[in-house]
Amino acid sequence: MTRVAAIDCGTNSIRLLIADIDRSNGTAKLTDVVREMRVVRLGQGVDATGELAPEALERTFAATADYAAMIREHGAGAVRFVATSASRDASNRQVFVDGIRDLLGVEPEVISGDEEAALSFAGASSVLPILDGDQVLVVDLGGGSTEFVLGTAGGVTAGKSVDIGCVRLTERHLKSDPPTAEQVAAATADVDAAITLAGLDVPLERATAVVGVAGSITTITAHALRLPEYLPEAIHGTELPIEDIAAAATDLLEMPRAERGALPYMHPGRVDVIGAGGLVWRRILERLNELSAGRIVTATASEHDILDGIALSLD
Repeated sequence: MTRVAAIDCGTNSIRLLIADIDRSNGTAKLTDVVREMRVVRLGQGVDATGELAPEALERTFAATADYAAMIREHGAGAVRFVATSASRDASNRQVFVDGIRDLLGVEPEVISGDEEAALSFAGASSVLPILDGDQVLVVDLGGGSTEFVLGTAGGVTAGKSVDIGCVRLTERHLKSDPPTAEQVAAATADVDAAITLAGLDVPLERATAVVGVAGSITTITAHALRLPEYLPEAIHGTELPIEDIAAAATDLLEMPRAERGALPYMHPGRVDVIGAGGLVWRRILERLNELSAGRIVTATASEHDILDGIALSLD
Protein backbone atom coordinates (compact mmCIF):
# COMPACT_ATOMS: atom_id res chain seq x y z
CA MET A 1 0.00 0.00 0.00
CA THR A 2 1.40 3.38 -1.07
CA ARG A 3 0.04 6.80 -0.12
CA VAL A 4 0.24 9.38 -2.91
CA ALA A 5 -0.98 12.91 -3.59
CA ALA A 6 -2.27 14.15 -6.94
CA ILE A 7 -3.14 17.74 -7.84
CA ASP A 8 -5.04 18.70 -10.97
CA CYS A 9 -4.87 22.42 -11.74
CA GLY A 10 -7.26 23.38 -14.52
CA THR A 11 -8.72 26.56 -15.93
CA ASN A 12 -11.51 26.82 -13.34
CA SER A 13 -10.57 24.66 -10.36
CA ILE A 14 -7.65 23.12 -8.53
CA ARG A 15 -8.24 19.70 -6.97
CA LEU A 16 -6.34 17.50 -4.55
CA LEU A 17 -6.54 13.73 -4.11
CA ILE A 18 -4.58 12.02 -1.35
CA ALA A 19 -5.12 8.29 -1.75
CA ASP A 20 -3.74 4.88 -0.89
CA ILE A 21 -2.89 2.67 -3.88
CA ASP A 22 -3.24 -1.08 -3.49
CA ARG A 23 -1.57 -3.08 -6.27
CA SER A 24 -1.59 -6.40 -4.43
CA ASN A 25 -3.91 -8.33 -6.77
CA GLY A 26 -2.44 -7.22 -10.07
CA THR A 27 -4.70 -4.18 -10.54
CA ALA A 28 -4.40 -0.75 -8.99
CA LYS A 29 -7.15 0.28 -6.58
CA LEU A 30 -7.43 3.76 -5.07
CA THR A 31 -8.83 4.41 -1.62
CA ASP A 32 -9.51 8.09 -0.97
CA VAL A 33 -7.98 9.74 2.09
CA VAL A 34 -8.71 13.35 1.06
CA ARG A 35 -10.53 14.64 -2.01
CA GLU A 36 -10.74 18.44 -2.16
CA MET A 37 -11.74 21.03 -4.77
CA ARG A 38 -11.36 24.82 -4.87
CA VAL A 39 -12.54 27.10 -7.66
CA VAL A 40 -9.66 29.53 -8.28
CA ARG A 41 -10.36 30.47 -11.92
CA LEU A 42 -6.69 30.34 -12.93
CA GLY A 43 -7.77 30.81 -16.54
CA GLN A 44 -9.41 34.19 -15.86
CA GLY A 45 -8.91 36.28 -19.00
CA VAL A 46 -6.31 33.96 -20.56
CA ASP A 47 -8.33 33.52 -23.77
CA ALA A 48 -8.29 37.29 -24.33
CA THR A 49 -4.91 38.34 -22.89
CA GLY A 50 -2.75 35.25 -23.23
CA GLU A 51 -1.51 35.75 -19.65
CA LEU A 52 -2.35 34.45 -16.19
CA ALA A 53 -3.84 37.33 -14.17
CA PRO A 54 -2.02 38.29 -10.93
CA GLU A 55 -5.17 37.82 -8.85
CA ALA A 56 -5.76 34.38 -10.41
CA LEU A 57 -2.21 33.35 -9.55
CA GLU A 58 -2.70 34.60 -5.99
CA ARG A 59 -5.85 32.49 -5.56
CA THR A 60 -4.11 29.43 -6.99
CA PHE A 61 -1.02 29.84 -4.81
CA ALA A 62 -3.20 30.21 -1.69
CA ALA A 63 -5.01 26.95 -2.45
CA THR A 64 -1.72 25.19 -3.22
CA ALA A 65 -0.29 26.27 0.15
CA ASP A 66 -3.31 24.72 1.87
CA TYR A 67 -2.91 21.53 -0.16
CA ALA A 68 0.80 21.33 0.72
CA ALA A 69 -0.13 21.41 4.41
CA MET A 70 -2.69 18.60 3.92
CA ILE A 71 -0.13 16.47 2.06
CA ARG A 72 2.34 16.85 4.93
CA GLU A 73 -0.37 16.15 7.51
CA HIS A 74 -1.43 12.89 5.86
CA GLY A 75 2.08 11.68 5.08
CA ALA A 76 1.77 11.26 1.32
CA GLY A 77 4.99 10.12 -0.32
CA ALA A 78 4.99 10.67 -4.07
CA VAL A 79 3.36 13.92 -5.20
CA ARG A 80 2.41 14.92 -8.74
CA PHE A 81 1.08 18.35 -9.73
CA VAL A 82 -0.44 18.54 -13.21
CA ALA A 83 -1.55 21.75 -14.90
CA THR A 84 -3.64 21.82 -18.06
CA SER A 85 -5.25 24.23 -20.53
CA ALA A 86 -4.84 27.68 -18.95
CA SER A 87 -1.20 27.05 -18.07
CA ARG A 88 -0.44 25.71 -21.56
CA ASP A 89 -1.82 28.87 -23.14
CA ALA A 90 -0.22 31.50 -20.88
CA SER A 91 2.87 33.47 -21.92
CA ASN A 92 3.83 34.03 -18.27
CA ARG A 93 3.45 30.41 -17.18
CA GLN A 94 6.99 30.40 -15.72
CA VAL A 95 5.72 32.64 -12.90
CA PHE A 96 3.14 29.94 -12.18
CA VAL A 97 5.69 27.12 -12.38
CA ASP A 98 8.14 28.87 -10.03
CA GLY A 99 5.43 29.70 -7.50
CA ILE A 100 4.09 26.15 -7.34
CA ARG A 101 7.60 24.68 -7.01
CA ASP A 102 8.36 26.98 -4.09
CA LEU A 103 5.14 26.07 -2.29
CA LEU A 104 4.97 22.35 -2.95
CA GLY A 105 8.56 21.25 -3.42
CA VAL A 106 7.85 19.48 -6.72
CA GLU A 107 8.00 20.68 -10.28
CA PRO A 108 4.51 21.31 -11.70
CA GLU A 109 3.97 19.58 -15.01
CA VAL A 110 2.27 21.64 -17.71
CA ILE A 111 1.14 18.63 -19.71
CA SER A 112 0.12 18.37 -23.34
CA GLY A 113 -3.45 17.89 -24.42
CA ASP A 114 -2.61 14.33 -25.49
CA GLU A 115 -1.31 13.39 -22.03
CA GLU A 116 -4.31 15.09 -20.43
CA ALA A 117 -6.58 12.91 -22.57
CA ALA A 118 -4.74 9.72 -21.60
CA LEU A 119 -4.88 10.52 -17.86
CA SER A 120 -8.60 11.32 -18.10
CA PHE A 121 -9.29 7.95 -19.72
CA ALA A 122 -7.21 6.12 -17.12
CA GLY A 123 -9.12 7.76 -14.29
CA ALA A 124 -12.59 7.21 -15.74
CA SER A 125 -11.98 3.63 -16.84
CA SER A 126 -10.46 2.65 -13.48
CA VAL A 127 -13.90 2.55 -11.86
CA LEU A 128 -16.16 1.92 -14.88
CA PRO A 129 -14.92 -1.38 -16.31
CA ILE A 130 -14.83 -1.66 -20.09
CA LEU A 131 -16.07 -4.91 -21.62
CA ASP A 132 -14.38 -6.66 -24.52
CA GLY A 133 -15.64 -5.18 -27.77
CA ASP A 134 -16.60 -1.84 -26.23
CA GLN A 135 -15.28 1.36 -27.78
CA VAL A 136 -15.74 3.89 -25.00
CA LEU A 137 -15.44 7.61 -25.62
CA VAL A 138 -14.46 9.58 -22.54
CA VAL A 139 -15.28 13.31 -22.77
CA ASP A 140 -13.51 15.51 -20.21
CA LEU A 141 -15.19 18.93 -20.32
CA GLY A 142 -12.97 21.46 -18.58
CA GLY A 143 -12.75 25.19 -18.20
CA GLY A 144 -10.41 25.89 -21.09
CA SER A 145 -10.35 22.67 -23.10
CA THR A 146 -12.25 19.47 -23.73
CA GLU A 147 -10.63 16.08 -24.27
CA PHE A 148 -12.06 13.35 -26.48
CA VAL A 149 -10.48 9.96 -25.71
CA LEU A 150 -11.51 6.72 -27.39
CA GLY A 151 -10.40 3.48 -25.82
CA THR A 152 -11.03 -0.20 -25.31
CA ALA A 153 -10.33 -2.68 -22.53
CA GLY A 154 -6.72 -2.54 -23.72
CA GLY A 155 -6.38 1.21 -23.21
CA VAL A 156 -6.44 4.40 -25.27
CA THR A 157 -6.67 4.09 -29.04
CA ALA A 158 -7.02 7.78 -29.94
CA GLY A 159 -7.29 11.12 -28.17
CA LYS A 160 -7.53 14.82 -28.91
CA SER A 161 -7.70 17.98 -26.79
CA VAL A 162 -9.52 20.98 -28.27
CA ASP A 163 -9.86 24.54 -27.01
CA ILE A 164 -13.49 24.65 -25.94
CA GLY A 165 -14.40 24.85 -22.28
CA CYS A 166 -16.93 26.47 -19.98
CA VAL A 167 -14.70 29.39 -18.91
CA ARG A 168 -13.29 30.03 -22.38
CA LEU A 169 -16.70 30.09 -24.09
CA THR A 170 -18.31 32.17 -21.33
CA GLU A 171 -15.61 34.83 -21.63
CA ARG A 172 -15.57 34.69 -25.41
CA HIS A 173 -19.30 34.60 -26.19
CA LEU A 174 -21.84 34.15 -23.38
CA LYS A 175 -21.54 37.60 -21.80
CA SER A 176 -25.22 38.40 -21.24
CA ASP A 177 -27.31 37.04 -18.38
CA PRO A 178 -28.88 34.90 -19.71
CA PRO A 179 -27.03 34.74 -23.06
CA THR A 180 -28.70 35.96 -26.22
CA ALA A 181 -29.59 33.73 -29.16
CA GLU A 182 -26.76 35.32 -31.15
CA GLN A 183 -24.23 34.55 -28.42
CA VAL A 184 -25.43 30.96 -28.17
CA ALA A 185 -25.15 30.57 -31.95
CA ALA A 186 -21.58 31.91 -31.96
CA ALA A 187 -20.56 29.59 -29.11
CA THR A 188 -22.22 26.61 -30.83
CA ALA A 189 -20.26 27.35 -34.00
CA ASP A 190 -17.03 27.17 -31.97
CA VAL A 191 -18.12 23.84 -30.46
CA ASP A 192 -19.01 22.39 -33.85
CA ALA A 193 -15.63 23.43 -35.27
CA ALA A 194 -13.85 21.84 -32.30
CA ILE A 195 -15.79 18.56 -32.63
CA THR A 196 -14.89 18.43 -36.31
CA LEU A 197 -11.23 19.04 -35.40
CA ALA A 198 -11.32 16.29 -32.78
CA GLY A 199 -12.86 13.93 -35.33
CA LEU A 200 -9.79 14.23 -37.53
CA ASP A 201 -7.78 12.33 -34.91
CA VAL A 202 -10.46 10.42 -33.02
CA PRO A 203 -12.95 8.24 -34.95
CA LEU A 204 -15.94 9.45 -32.98
CA GLU A 205 -18.35 7.44 -35.10
CA ARG A 206 -16.89 4.19 -33.70
CA ALA A 207 -17.93 4.91 -30.12
CA THR A 208 -20.31 2.39 -28.59
CA ALA A 209 -20.63 4.23 -25.25
CA VAL A 210 -19.91 7.70 -23.87
CA VAL A 211 -18.65 8.64 -20.41
CA GLY A 212 -18.56 12.29 -19.37
CA VAL A 213 -16.27 13.56 -16.62
CA ALA A 214 -15.51 16.83 -14.75
CA GLY A 215 -17.59 19.35 -12.88
CA SER A 216 -19.77 20.72 -15.66
CA ILE A 217 -20.98 17.26 -16.64
CA THR A 218 -21.55 16.04 -13.10
CA THR A 219 -23.44 19.25 -12.25
CA ILE A 220 -25.65 18.88 -15.32
CA THR A 221 -26.34 15.30 -14.19
CA ALA A 222 -27.27 16.57 -10.72
CA HIS A 223 -29.68 19.03 -12.36
CA ALA A 224 -31.23 16.31 -14.53
CA LEU A 225 -31.75 14.20 -11.40
CA ARG A 226 -33.00 17.22 -9.37
CA LEU A 227 -30.89 16.19 -6.41
CA PRO A 228 -31.51 17.81 -3.02
CA GLU A 229 -27.77 18.57 -2.81
CA TYR A 230 -24.59 17.65 -4.64
CA LEU A 231 -24.30 13.89 -4.02
CA PRO A 232 -21.30 12.27 -5.75
CA GLU A 233 -22.55 8.78 -4.96
CA ALA A 234 -25.87 9.51 -6.74
CA ILE A 235 -24.13 11.06 -9.75
CA HIS A 236 -21.33 8.58 -10.33
CA GLY A 237 -22.21 5.89 -12.84
CA THR A 238 -25.59 7.43 -13.69
CA GLU A 239 -26.62 6.71 -17.28
CA LEU A 240 -29.22 9.05 -18.76
CA PRO A 241 -30.87 9.43 -22.18
CA ILE A 242 -29.25 12.22 -24.14
CA GLU A 243 -32.66 13.90 -24.43
CA ASP A 244 -32.77 14.23 -20.64
CA ILE A 245 -29.21 15.53 -20.51
CA ALA A 246 -29.92 18.02 -23.29
CA ALA A 247 -33.03 19.28 -21.49
CA ALA A 248 -31.07 19.82 -18.26
CA ALA A 249 -28.22 21.50 -20.14
CA THR A 250 -30.59 23.82 -22.00
CA ASP A 251 -32.34 24.73 -18.77
CA LEU A 252 -29.05 25.75 -17.16
CA LEU A 253 -27.96 27.65 -20.27
CA GLU A 254 -31.16 29.70 -20.41
CA MET A 255 -31.52 30.19 -16.63
CA PRO A 256 -30.46 33.55 -15.12
CA ARG A 257 -27.38 33.26 -12.95
CA ALA A 258 -29.28 34.19 -9.80
CA GLU A 259 -31.52 31.16 -10.29
CA ARG A 260 -28.55 28.90 -10.98
CA GLY A 261 -26.94 30.07 -7.78
CA ALA A 262 -29.99 29.03 -5.78
CA LEU A 263 -29.84 25.42 -6.94
CA PRO A 264 -28.85 23.17 -4.01
CA TYR A 265 -26.22 21.23 -6.00
CA MET A 266 -24.58 24.25 -7.68
CA HIS A 267 -21.06 25.14 -6.57
CA PRO A 268 -20.74 28.96 -6.37
CA GLY A 269 -17.68 28.83 -8.61
CA ARG A 270 -19.69 27.24 -11.43
CA VAL A 271 -22.67 29.60 -11.44
CA ASP A 272 -21.38 31.89 -14.18
CA VAL A 273 -19.90 29.19 -16.43
CA ILE A 274 -22.28 26.22 -16.16
CA GLY A 275 -24.43 27.56 -19.02
CA ALA A 276 -21.46 27.25 -21.36
CA GLY A 277 -20.73 23.81 -19.96
CA GLY A 278 -24.29 22.80 -20.74
CA LEU A 279 -24.03 24.13 -24.27
CA VAL A 280 -20.83 22.17 -24.92
CA TRP A 281 -22.10 18.88 -23.46
CA ARG A 282 -25.46 19.15 -25.23
CA ARG A 283 -23.87 19.78 -28.61
CA ILE A 284 -21.28 17.02 -28.22
CA LEU A 285 -23.99 14.47 -27.49
CA GLU A 286 -26.13 15.67 -30.40
CA ARG A 287 -23.20 15.33 -32.79
CA LEU A 288 -22.23 11.90 -31.43
CA ASN A 289 -25.78 10.69 -31.96
CA GLU A 290 -25.60 11.88 -35.57
CA LEU A 291 -22.13 10.46 -36.20
CA SER A 292 -23.07 7.05 -34.76
CA ALA A 293 -26.27 6.89 -36.85
CA GLY A 294 -28.36 6.88 -33.69
CA ARG A 295 -26.32 4.28 -31.78
CA ILE A 296 -25.36 6.74 -29.01
CA VAL A 297 -28.61 7.41 -27.13
CA THR A 298 -27.33 7.62 -23.54
CA ALA A 299 -24.30 8.97 -21.68
CA THR A 300 -22.81 8.05 -18.31
CA ALA A 301 -21.41 10.52 -15.77
CA SER A 302 -18.29 9.67 -13.79
CA GLU A 303 -16.97 11.33 -10.64
CA HIS A 304 -13.56 9.80 -11.36
CA ASP A 305 -11.39 11.47 -13.97
CA ILE A 306 -7.94 12.94 -14.64
CA LEU A 307 -7.32 13.42 -10.90
CA ASP A 308 -7.59 9.66 -10.38
CA GLY A 309 -5.44 9.09 -13.46
CA ILE A 310 -2.72 11.31 -11.99
CA ALA A 311 -2.80 9.38 -8.71
CA LEU A 312 -2.66 6.03 -10.52
CA SER A 313 0.44 7.19 -12.42
CA LEU A 314 2.35 7.37 -9.11
CA ASP A 315 4.07 4.51 -7.29
